[in-house]
Amino acid sequence: MTRRAATREPSPWLMLAAGMVAQVTATAIVSTPLLLIPYLHLDQGLSLLASGSLAAAPAVGTLLTLVAWGAIVDHVGERISLTAGLLLLVLGSALALAGARGDDTLLLASGFAVCGVAAGSSNSASGRLVVGWFPAHRRGLAMGIRQTGLPLGVGLAALVVPAWVDTRDVASVVALCVGLAAAATAFVGLTVVDPPRGPAGHAEAFGNPYRGDTRLVRIHAASALLVIPQYVVWSFMLLWLIERHGWSAGAAGALYAAAQGLGAAGRIGVGWWSDRVGDRLGPMRQVAMGATAVMLALALLDETPVAIAVMVVATAVTVADNGLAFTAVAEIAGPRWSGRAFGLQNTGQYLTAAAVPPVVGALIQHAGYGWAFAAAAIFPLVAVGLVPVATRR
Repeated sequence: MTRRAATREPSPWLMLAAGMVAQVTATAIVSTPLLLIPYLHLDQGLSLLASGSLAAAPAVGTLLTLVAWGAIVDHVGERISLTAGLLLLVLGSALALAGARGDDTLLLASGFAVCGVAAGSSNSASGRLVVGWFPAHRRGLAMGIRQTGLPLGVGLAALVVPAWVDTRDVASVVALCVGLAAAATAFVGLTVVDPPRGPAGHAEAFGNPYRGDTRLVRIHAASALLVIPQYVVWSFMLLWLIERHGWSAGAAGALYAAAQGLGAAGRIGVGWWSDRVGDRLGPMRQVAMGATAVMLALALLDETPVAIAVMVVATAVTVADNGLAFTAVAEIAGPRWSGRAFGLQNTGQYLTAAAVPPVVGALIQHAGYGWAFAAAAIFPLVAVGLVPVATRR
């Protein structure tokens, strides 16, 4: 009996589920301060700049450590990286809880910044699980499903955070984060199996995939621009519904969550599409053009009831490119460089994402929502020209 036969390989779909549990959990927790903006601004009197800065704390924590997490995943594997990241998520949530109970905004922000550091592990490691356990002809669909962890995590937080903070307090919301992180840590630690690395492949034959090849850098740059309209929608949809259109916090949270579900479906759909056409980057360019169009429509229709439907569409279109970019990065970088490539990919995205809440919050405060939406439409248009023509050399 061969060693391969004696060792039963785990189901790729179970590995995908475990990676998604880590991704959904981390995303839900780091999205919590983002969804506290209406409560902090309208009920507690914090300025949009101040509440936006608190919301940016997790993104800053993630930004500073993504490349390091990618290198860790490349060297020690997915299971250890995911488990360590989730344990750190428990610690960060507990620190944020201490800040919420003590009414210490700095400690609250510090705790969520640690949560952001922890979230970096799932960004790289869960992507590598998909690439390692799924063959190329299923990889786009699998990565699209994996990428639903982001909108599903935000949607989960949107169902809970606005309603809970409205009837209870910030501490009760953060306590839920602690429990969620602890449960995910146990599940992932007992489930994940590292995929086989195998011999060096095509990408490794050329050594460093960044040397003499600009495709990865161009994808990183395009993705960093494409995340701007995504975070404009994610950061201010709730406040926009409540302040501009007079919705209650509960109703706005429910629509926000439903819209995130549509965004998740969009990621799966474009992943399946990329498998069918055998290309990740052509669909990525078309999604970028769609993001420009929908943000311009939102700017023009800002004060009308039709804008609410456009906003829901925007939540799907502006997130649809992520899975395509991640799959292309993995396929170009190869298994021995994909962790670091994911880290660099996410670093660019989180760099721009961290700037969105305070900068766009200030723009809304001084110029209004319409101008903020119009400004966000510029970035995906620029991204269209940055996306490479083909995945292969």
